Amino acid sequence: MCGIWALFGLDTNLPQQCSSSFTKIKHRGPDAWRIEYDDRLKHGCFGFHRLAIVDSLHGMQPMKIHQYPHQLLLCNGELYNYKELRAQFGFEFETKCDVEIILHLYNHGGIENVVKNLDGVFCFILVDLQKQKVFIGRDPYGVRPGFRLYSEGAGVLGICSEAKGLISITKEMNGNKWVLEPFPPSTFEEYDLNDEGSAKLSRREKYYNIGDRPAFVPFIPYESLSSTDVHHNIRALLTQSCKKRLMAERRIGCLLSGGLDSSLIAALTLKLAKEANLPYTIQTFAIGMGDSPDIIAARQVAKHIGSDHHEIIFTEDDVKQILDDVIYSLETPDITTIRASVGMYIIARYILKNTNTRVLLSGEGADELGQGYIYFRDAPSPDAGHEESLRLLKDIYMYDGLRADRTTSAHSLELRVPFLDLQFTSYYLSLSKEMRQPQKGIEKHLLRSAFDYDNLLPHNILWRHKEAFSDGVASVKKSLFQIIQEIIDSRISEFCENTIAKQYTHCTPKTKEQLYYRQKFEEFYPDQITSFCPYFWMPKWINVTDPSARFISHYAADKE
Repeated sequence: MCGIWALFGLDTNLPQQCSSSFTKIKHRGPDAWRIEYDDRLKHGCFGFHRLAIVDSLHGMQPMKIHQYPHQLLLCNGELYNYKELRAQFGFEFETKCDVEIILHLYNHGGIENVVKNLDGVFCFILVDLQKQKVFIGRDPYGVRPGFRLYSEGAGVLGICSEAKGLISITKEMNGNKWVLEPFPPSTFEEYDLNDEGSAKLSRREKYYNIGDRPAFVPFIPYESLSSTDVHHNIRALLTQSCKKRLMAERRIGCLLSGGLDSSLIAALTLKLAKEANLPYTIQTFAIGMGDSPDIIAARQVAKHIGSDHHEIIFTEDDVKQILDDVIYSLETPDITTIRASVGMYIIARYILKNTNTRVLLSGEGADELGQGYIYFRDAPSPDAGHEESLRLLKDIYMYDGLRADRTTSAHSLELRVPFLDLQFTSYYLSLSKEMRQPQKGIEKHLLRSAFDYDNLLPHNILWRHKEAFSDGVASVKKSLFQIIQEIIDSRISEFCENTIAKQYTHCTPKTKEQLYYRQKFEEFYPDQITSFCPYFWMPKWINVTDPSARFISHYAADKE
């Protein structure tokens, strides 16, 4: 995890913008930073905040190597197959850094050769000064973040890991039209630079469709998978996904809620770490208010798998103190995302202050992939369930994926999400639609069944009811969202729906809670709602006004 920042074509206040805007993402890389201008590029600037995970000695960026002296690379990513690609193509590396593979692939097949061969997560900026080209690419699920500021009229292009590093530059557009938006996953863009350093978009291509078999050579050959034992294949692919993500020179830990997804990842990670003889015990981290459901369940899992377990207890005062910081970090007013981020933000803060763990594995992506949300029980058909799963995966970078990245990166941690591994997701989505639906009123029945063997997890954890959004960290009697609403009631005295509807025509707030989030969002990121948050995350096929699963009739966690 790191922070990348680049600006092209700005001919006014460039040094000031480089220094002030660039520092807004320093939390993403506390180990080192660099900002530089290249004499060969007029009106251009590059910045990098580094969290050293792989190759502490040579991993600084912008990366420039002797083989390709006219090229610069900025990349926030982890490329798990870089050693395999290096051997496959016979590349000679100057560093031990995984992202160097991007430069070699580009020079031996162009930008298409880069994106189709990378097994990992990434957002990169590659500048070819000889050809006067800029290339930008982002991984298929948008696990690694990226924002693009572009003004065709002004010829200005800005790229940054987070929007907060670009928002102030919009004031320099001098009346020219511009757009600031998340860079789309599964996409690469090509820009032409003129002699004045201005940038013009010349090509945008989508290189991957969710569910397709990836083009790179996988770690597990498809022909080695069983033609009859689906459960074996799921276990093998998810285990390999976790194994890839142990690539790090910093201590690794796991977020552990005690639910199915995080418990599976933690159990597999502990098992793999022991096999790899890592020189430390994997730490697990659970958060809650007192003996909340998540705290109790995570405690049982940690004891079962033998992790170095930490429990973080938070209070209503903690929520009051960090709520605004959460909204600023997230860059969204989405109600579900904010609620679910409160506990994750606090747990990340604890990890930074109290441990030396800097890489975390977590269970994000399982609900989108495995139809794990409770409302999937109401899907009218297997086809509808499949299409909803694809939609959630396509947009995860604006919701759960965004939450996972921003809450951890705000505290200089790197999060890795094995459930969004390309080979694993493509295989899982290739299985029959009926098989992937909830079975007998149980979400992710297929995933649970696949791991119902060898005592990997306690039976009651493997088949534990899904908790409502952010409820597991609080209590059955008083949900976290109720606590948040009480806090906001003390901050907003009046709510006039007609006035609010006129003021906010897109994603109109319907409650005080939504209004508070929107007001704070507009304070931090004025007029960016349509590109940052195209819609509020809500359950489908059911008539509810609040996204919490507690309002869905199937919710059963409080009956345990």
